[in-house]
Amino acid sequence: MLKTFAVIGDPIDHSLSPTIHNAAFRELGLECTYIAYRISKDDLGVEVDSLKKIKISGFNVTIPHKISMLKFLDEMDDNCKTIGATNTILNENGYLKGYNTDMDGFLEPIKKRNMVIRDSSVLLLGAGGAARAVIAGMSKEKASNVTIVNRTTEHSLELEKFSQSLGLDAEVKTIEDMNELNADYNFIINSSSLGLKNETNIIPTKIINEETVVYDIVYKPVNTELIKESKKKNAQIIYGYEMLLSQAIRSFEIWLKQEAPYDVMKKAILGGFA
Repeated sequence: MLKTFAVIGDPIDHSLSPTIHNAAFRELGLECTYIAYRISKDDLGVEVDSLKKIKISGFNVTIPHKISMLKFLDEMDDNCKTIGATNTILNENGYLKGYNTDMDGFLEPIKKRNMVIRDSSVLLLGAGGAARAVIAGMSKEKASNVTIVNRTTEHSLELEKFSQSLGLDAEVKTIEDMNELNADYNFIINSSSLGLKNETNIIPTKIINEETVVYDIVYKPVNTELIKESKKKNAQIIYGYEMLLSQAIRSFEIWLKQEAPYDVMKKAILGGFA
């Protein structure tokens, strides 16, 4: 019997998740398919009901639904409860269990490079569901402090409280404050959608140097304006597709209860940029 999986969000056209998962299904000879499904903020509740009616086996959740999806879950894993956001849903006969694979997916590329998070200073752009996963990960690995910058100050203040609740010192800056930043940040992380449409980078390059780790979770385009400008400053770069791959593998294994074909999924991602 064919199993169907999906990614829901808005916008969704840029998503490489169908490419990654369908390549994995083909490699393992699984009767599964994966689609991208655009759902607006206002339609989330109705569309989640529709997904349950068609007996979808599971789905990923992306911008802007990672936090709002929580209220439609029947159960959450510990990461979901801690982070307050979900990106992976398992549907078992209409019973929806939410997982968060973003935190571990975010941390893995850092750990693979043996980069040290403990006692580090972090600049974080964005205050949505992905930002919460970043904060949780940096707190878990004992970062020292985080400066949060976001278009909506209300969301920044909520994230500041969340950071402090996890024992991570936090402060909020507005986008207008950006040019006044002079701190020596060890990590500069973009967890917002800025760059998805080739927008201009708003992080001042004067705070980027060869010691800075610049991590942009936007994966398409691969080289966002932030990445391009950071390369000119000889910064250490972590690409968004690396987090995408890490969290996708975890999602696959939650749904299918078997090991994901890492090399095939990585090749599918990189081929998606061709």
